[in-house]
Amino acid sequence: MGDSGSDLGQDADALVGILARNPPFDGMSAAVRRELSAAARIERFAPGAVILDAFTSPSVEVFVVIAGAVDLWNGPQRDDQPADERLGPGEIFGFSAMLTKRSVGPLAIAADSVTVAAIPSPVVEPAFASGAGAQFLAEQGTVVRQRVAVSPYSLVDELIVTEPLIVDEADPIADVVRSMTERGSPCAAVQFGDGRFGLLTDGLLRRRVLVEGLPATAPAREVADRTVPTVVMGDSAAEALILLLDSNAEFLLVTDRAGRLRGIVSPRDFTVSASTSGVSIHEQVRRAATVAELQERIRRVPVVLDDLLSRQLASGKVITVYSAIVDTIVRRAITLVFREHPELSTDAFTWLSLGSNGRREATPSSDIDSAVAFDDALEEGEIVRYRVAFGQINRLLADAGLTADDHGATAEKPAFARTNASWRKAAREWLVSPEENQGAIMTSLLVDGRPIHGDPGLPAVTEVFADVRRHPGTLRLLMQESLAKRARFRSVRDIFTRRDIFDIKAQALLPVVNVARWVGLSVGSAALPTTERLRAAAGSATLPTDQADHLIEAFGVIQRLRLRYQIGQYDRGEKPSDLLERDRLSPIDRSMLAQAVHEIASVQRRMDNVAAYLPAESWSEETGG
Repeated sequence: MGDSGSDLGQDADALVGILARNPPFDGMSAAVRRELSAAARIERFAPGAVILDAFTSPSVEVFVVIAGAVDLWNGPQRDDQPADERLGPGEIFGFSAMLTKRSVGPLAIAADSVTVAAIPSPVVEPAFASGAGAQFLAEQGTVVRQRVAVSPYSLVDELIVTEPLIVDEADPIADVVRSMTERGSPCAAVQFGDGRFGLLTDGLLRRRVLVEGLPATAPAREVADRTVPTVVMGDSAAEALILLLDSNAEFLLVTDRAGRLRGIVSPRDFTVSASTSGVSIHEQVRRAATVAELQERIRRVPVVLDDLLSRQLASGKVITVYSAIVDTIVRRAITLVFREHPELSTDAFTWLSLGSNGRREATPSSDIDSAVAFDDALEEGEIVRYRVAFGQINRLLADAGLTADDHGATAEKPAFARTNASWRKAAREWLVSPEENQGAIMTSLLVDGRPIHGDPGLPAVTEVFADVRRHPGTLRLLMQESLAKRARFRSVRDIFTRRDIFDIKAQALLPVVNVARWVGLSVGSAALPTTERLRAAAGSATLPTDQADHLIEAFGVIQRLRLRYQIGQYDRGEKPSDLLERDRLSPIDRSMLAQAVHEIASVQRRMDNVAAYLPAESWSEETGG
């Protein structure tokens, strides 16, 4: 190659800095990075030179780009087609073939004058077996099973430890109880004539027979719970866990593809699954006996998120699990606080999660926004006493690190704790006159509401908002509100003050969340998650399909970077925040974030034009674009 020793020495020094800034090496110690750099073989290639053809033979090295650009083809034949991707300094390739010991590609060719570092497999493999390495592989969409430790309990099938007890719908309750006792089983599946299943549990039987007085001769069908969630063999353990947490269920039914019941799993069964390891915290939260015990377990939740990421669970699913755990935390806090208030009933209200947790998109920096809908029979004096208890709940959570909204969107505030009739009246007023009494803001908050405690049918406020399309003036004002927060990678203030801080929530996340909320309303979608709202509105006059796809991709990038950054803050002993220091982001992350913000800003500009020239009555029409 003709390189001098001094040139290669400079490249080796540059490699140390590159490894420190880019995944998966940025999560490793400085000593390990120096070891990797010392073992690396540094080479230079002229434009057009083949750097690696891992379709011909497996790679025994991982390549890191130090300078120049490398074109990659993920198929074995180029056929003069453009490269599938182009890599720049700091990016890596060759890891799939190295880890699997198979000829799975890619083909890498120098796009210009390129300098790369080739790190041999014995030295670099441990980096991919680490938590940071597993996270990197998951985000690259790479399935590596031979060389990286992957849980043997990756499917829900392996969580089944015993044959399920199945009884007929006509069997007397007394016989079912006898069978459960003989088997030592906490539940029994009830098979109905249509082939579906319900569930009888110890708790359900005690309530219906001992408390409500149902005779022991009554058939099992009169007691069975038909709402138990069901998964199918072959589903991932992680997906099953999300369903279990999200439904706050005690058990999941597992069937085969033909609908035959094969097993019943509980939260405790998931503790054997490495793909869901650490999520036993959910059960520990549910069983917390005191406020102090609950707070101690809340403080351990970020460790769970870090572990889930390291186990290759996609960041979007980790966020869903976290939101479900927060639901469980709030439910347990309600139970513990109301034990101190026996004069107040937890059946008199429905607790709504608002904001990011309402949308199931919470991360460790998210506020715990909330509202409450009371039974109409409650008097104002009683409601005041309930608000005092709600304040205790908020303080309990805040003391453990889960803070409430600074602007007052909490159930202890009168504006967010009303009777059902009051909510309905207020919602109708906001629809008619959204510019009064913060109507537009309150509408935006409440349409993200999700019941997590109490009667889910009690809060009628969200039903009122289903009529929003019948109020074009309100739709227009809500659109203006949704565009008030602009996506931008650098603000004027950043430029003049040379501030290197990026507020990922204000400058990237909220703009896409607000757009998604509005387009969801405009097409009458009842979806809560941002991506589901965008999919529902794709192809409408306000959101062409290609722009919906761009926003969905941008939202995924933002949430992934946000979660990873906040876990890093937690690991460093810092409080998770939405303020990102740009120099802590890798060049790849900065580039992806800038592109995501650009896509969001582009959609916002188009929506400005829609608001100016398209009648509100036509906003929900499909365009097919």
